[in-house]
Amino acid sequence: MNSPDEATTQAVASCHDALPPAVDGGRVVFGFDGYIDRVREFVSERQSATSYERVPTLDAFADRVNASVEAESSLSFEWIQAGVRTGGHVSHLARAFDALGFEPAIVGCLGDPPKDPFLEAFGDMPLETLGSPGYTDAVEFADGKLMLTEIGALMTLDWADIESRVGLDRLTELVDGTDLLGVGYWSELPALPDIARGLRTDLWPTLSNPPETLLLDPGDLRKREPDVVADGVEQVSALNDVVDVVVSANRYETRYLAQLAGVEDEAFEREARAAFDHLDVARFAGHGIDAAHLVDDDGLVSVGVPRTDDPVLTTSSGDHFNAGLALAHVLGLGPTESLVVGNAVAGHFVRNGRPPTYEELTSFVASYVDYFDHINTG
Repeated sequence: MNSPDEATTQAVASCHDALPPAVDGGRVVFGFDGYIDRVREFVSERQSATSYERVPTLDAFADRVNASVEAESSLSFEWIQAGVRTGGHVSHLARAFDALGFEPAIVGCLGDPPKDPFLEAFGDMPLETLGSPGYTDAVEFADGKLMLTEIGALMTLDWADIESRVGLDRLTELVDGTDLLGVGYWSELPALPDIARGLRTDLWPTLSNPPETLLLDPGDLRKREPDVVADGVEQVSALNDVVDVVVSANRYETRYLAQLAGVEDEAFEREARAAFDHLDVARFAGHGIDAAHLVDDDGLVSVGVPRTDDPVLTTSSGDHFNAGLALAHVLGLGPTESLVVGNAVAGHFVRNGRPPTYEELTSFVASYVDYFDHINTG
């Protein structure tokens, strides 16, 4: 039986009571990446020109790779492009907040001029481009995904580039009076320390009505040099002096941040607490497939995740958790309620392949506990 614990049940009830019946919307801004995702599937067995079975899981993919290694032979896969969509932090968060009834703006790597996929998806929003987008081949499995990425202009993007491409006056116009600024991904921005410094010392003093929350997605920081990460930790902590910085990371990103703090622990909760202590920010959220945890100065809270064994789409589920977490902060919800909303937005997304409207979000929260019974346990 897949059932929620008492803390999760209480958190859901509290969230249901706390969510307003509707939202008035508001302006939000997301920067500074930008990707075009080619959604792929690996073919396991082909029956005909139009019929095939895909490699179902990451485990099955790993078995084939390991078998090839053991046999000391090369390995090839046929893959199918199942679609093209815009990706990255700016795309997923802007799309989610648009569906929820807000007015997003994007400052990101969209192309010179912005590529058609961005114009088709976000052409009615304020857009400022910072250069060429990245490209990701996202291979979908039932239990996760394999993402192969070309980063694009992000690799060299720094604060001076943002100022020269957008201009401080325009950036001030976009950010002042907004409910939220989202930044991602730290791991794809080698100059994140410089950008965090620029936000704090150059942008924030120009704002008469700054957003109360800055959401930061670290991504997989294992790909960045340790001294660059250490510099980033220092600058992100300093940025928290002028705005509440909320960092949201998945299970393995959380583990790496905990290791930076010298903590080696199998317990997700303790790793989340170590990551929070190391970053010295307002809040840290760690989200996984079974539970999500949020740590702030008042302590740690946890909420169970209602899983599904029949996801429509898993790529960017973490971004959609972040969208829900960010929405909860915009609405002024508490820690446990924030986790419920994050899980609900992600839960709707993986089951439907698109972000929820606000009405669909509140409906998911109302049925949140019931979703624990919808996974095939036998």
